[in-house]
Amino acid sequence: MALFKKRTAGKPGEWYYCLEHKKVEEGPECPAKNRFGPYASPEEAAHAMETARERNLEWDTDPRWHERAADADGDGDGEGTGTGTATP
Repeated sequence: MALFKKRTAGKPGEWYYCLEHKKVEEGPECPAKNRFGPYASPEEAAHAMETARERNLEWDTDPRWHERAADADGDGDGEGTGTGTATP
């Protein structure tokens, strides 16, 4: 018995943007790794790349993200340039 069923046809009203073919598709015609979605309309799917650029810009300019990334090195100085290891 299969744990997951492979979905071969999409539901009506599900729209995707195929990254490989650079086109809007109704239902998942291409593999998930090659698409953005689902979107509620073909117009939303057509703007998928623009939406992705806007979201990436929001992440790139979000000061909360940079504070966490800078402190992720573990040395507590917030600089983000250390190795994260303590020196005696």
